[in-house]
Amino acid sequence: MLVIISDIHLTDGTSGETVHQGTLRVFRERLRGLAYAASWRAGGKYRPIERLDVVLLGDILDVLRSSRWLENQPGIPSRLRPWDDPKSPEFAGKIRAITDAILEKNAVFFAMLRELRDTAIASVPLATEDSRPLVASTEPPISRRVQVQVHIHYMVGNHDWPFHLQYPAYHSIRNSIVEALGLENDPHAPFPHDPSELGAEQIRQILTDHRVFARHGDIYYPFNFEGHRDRASLGDAIVIDLVTSFAAEVKTRLGNALPAECLLSMREIDNVRPLLMIPVWVGGLLRRTCPDPQLHRKVQEIWNDLVERFMHNPFVREHFKKSRFPIEIEKLKWALRLSKRLLSPESSRLICWAGQKVGRQKRSYSNYALQEEQFKNKTSKFIVYGHTHHHEMMPLDASYSGDYASQQIYLNSGTWRPVHELTQFQPSREAFASYHSMTYLAFFKDDERGGRTFECWSGSLSSYKCASHNSAK
Repeated sequence: MLVIISDIHLTDGTSGETVHQGTLRVFRERLRGLAYAASWRAGGKYRPIERLDVVLLGDILDVLRSSRWLENQPGIPSRLRPWDDPKSPEFAGKIRAITDAILEKNAVFFAMLRELRDTAIASVPLATEDSRPLVASTEPPISRRVQVQVHIHYMVGNHDWPFHLQYPAYHSIRNSIVEALGLENDPHAPFPHDPSELGAEQIRQILTDHRVFARHGDIYYPFNFEGHRDRASLGDAIVIDLVTSFAAEVKTRLGNALPAECLLSMREIDNVRPLLMIPVWVGGLLRRTCPDPQLHRKVQEIWNDLVERFMHNPFVREHFKKSRFPIEIEKLKWALRLSKRLLSPESSRLICWAGQKVGRQKRSYSNYALQEEQFKNKTSKFIVYGHTHHHEMMPLDASYSGDYASQQIYLNSGTWRPVHELTQFQPSREAFASYHSMTYLAFFKDDERGGRTFECWSGSLSSYKCASHNSAK
């Protein structure tokens, strides 16, 4: 059995909220249920599965969403950024510091993940001689169960791409991750970004055995991939020098003046979807939590200063000039210019209109799945991406031979992040709904799960701040 999850975005705690630890508890229980279901074979017989592989499909540890990028390091004249020299000791030291902080901040989460491999949590009942699960016995419960061997594998996306760097300084960083998460990865080799890479043989074989092709999917978004996964992208600059910097500067310059709710919510802007709606989120947040119009203007000034700095950043300017996606670049420039009037109601209405016309129609990557070689040659029944944070299942093709049907399906593994999304009703009111998401995909081989080949689950949990209403009133 194979399980795929992605886009958990665990941070060092210096940016917005990440997944609640209770989510992993739910996931562990679901894995146990999946393992039991997979142990029922075609023909109605029960035989415990021996192995369960979990593939973490990128953006698990988020080394970009950290205010540590904004700190000056002793002896270095300017702040480091992801587009600086990755071979330098200073760059590796920055990645080490952020990674260590993520591992410490999420220690309980990682301990629960390791327990899947090291304890009997992933276990199923023994089988009787007549191929039924053994449930009635005077023996202790543990003696009536068999542990399923769990193997966890890590692939990178665009928020954890430094773990793909091959330089020796990153071996010890990867080793810390391997030990913390209980991974099968070799820490002396780059964590793979694509299953075809050298060193990804084990992951590639597991995917092949389950007729799955999987990649993070960042290569299909022009701001998140620069042709090679060992390079920073324009999206890195957006995350650090706009989104993270904005929340940090607002806190530094206005922390004693703005209400606590406003400051706390400012850290959540990277969880706003789509990102085009960030100015609308900020404008609505200020109008809801801060009655002082002078503070509104000061927040606007901070954002405008950051946009100007971003537009004149040499790394950004170079990408604007040489991008292979000039139309997307022009859209970004337009959005940035418009965002400099984020407190204007007219600007808010225009951004909301653009979000409805453009932002919500670009999330599906199913057309890219049609171009994958593994789809064309029919070696894979399932094409799996992450990255979009939008769970999706899209039938791609089907063929028939007598009573037998062969299907090919695109699946997106969604996210485990909090999401703040603009509501459909009168979007110009700047109203956002907030909830937590969790998606996981499961694939079965041979006669596992009664001969079925896949199942996928996506759930949402409301945030704690959502008000409850008595429908009887």
